[in-house]
Amino acid sequence: MYTIASLHELRRHLTLAPNDTSADVDLLRSLQEASHTIESTTQRRYCPRLATLLVEYDPAERGEIILPDDLLELRTVSDQSGEIATRRIRRLPQAADQPASILQIREGSVGALRIRGIWGWHDRWTTAWRRSGEKLASKLNANDKTLKIADAAGKDASGASPRFQVGHLLRIADEYLRIIDIDSAGSRLTVLRGMNGTTASAHPSGLGIEIYAPPPAIVDLCLRYADLLLRSGGFVHDEAPELLLRLRRVRL
Repeated sequence: MYTIASLHELRRHLTLAPNDTSADVDLLRSLQEASHTIESTTQRRYCPRLATLLVEYDPAERGEIILPDDLLELRTVSDQSGEIATRRIRRLPQAADQPASILQIREGSVGALRIRGIWGWHDRWTTAWRRSGEKLASKLNANDKTLKIADAAGKDASGASPRFQVGHLLRIADEYLRIIDIDSAGSRLTVLRGMNGTTASAHPSGLGIEIYAPPPAIVDLCLRYADLLLRSGGFVHDEAPELLLRLRRVRL
């Protein structure tokens, strides 16, 4: 189900009518393969996830820890003695927009570290979640699969339309949700709950709904790859653009 670009975006890229769903099976397959190719080639993930990763700490490195994945937000770091105070931790690079690849810990710990945070790659993380312009029209229980809203088809806060698309990753409070169906007439979204390591929770009515916007350059690549797949019947790896090679994660 996960794709970097949405089915609606690919239809628009191919100049198909929004309601032309005759080729959706092939379009979705090409999007999934393009997304997989981009992530496997660059060895990065472009969809955020909440996770706790176990990292072995080597005291010989003098407090410098090379992370096994791109870290967008650091939540906690724990060692055998418990949680490490944030004043002892420094992430590099320090820019909030950029994912960290290194953590520096003063007065280093010994043994394995449990690093909990939001992992993934984005070049503008502080603006990666855009306001949908919609709020929950009624209370959402932890086991509910549909969201009631006022208008599913309008513009979001940035002017994008339709504001909600199948495949979109949503955020309500600390929970991630994935849209799998849209009932525009009934103003309802069918969703998968507790996605990407988050927990399905109850949310009060009136809570804002945010939409994740993957890096624009990566979305464009996904659309162009999907187009190539549809036209050629198979992806040619030699045609990977230089940008993918420059984005490739170096694993030490």
